[in-house]
Amino acid sequence: MAIFRLHSLVSNAKQMIKLHNKHQPDVPRGYLAVYVGEIQKKRFVVPLSYLDQPLFQDLLRRSEEEYGFNHPMGGLTIPCQEETFVNVTSRLHVS
Repeated sequence: MAIFRLHSLVSNAKQMIKLHNKHQPDVPRGYLAVYVGEIQKKRFVVPLSYLDQPLFQDLLRRSEEEYGFNHPMGGLTIPCQEETFVNVTSRLHVS
């Protein structure tokens, strides 16, 4: 059941990215823009390969719990502190 839910979560995120990137021509192919922050949102551009990483998938689960699929910034919004996001993505970049 958890695997199906995770697959659905990643699939929905990929659909949202396709729609979002059509309106964001400055996002290179193979990357996605996400908005991170609890109060003030900061935009980050990250590789699509992060979608396959368990640490990033945890952030996607948080996003789904907080916003469902109605993201306030019009793009994928991740409700965590900027410092936490940078820490997670820097660990993904190294591995």
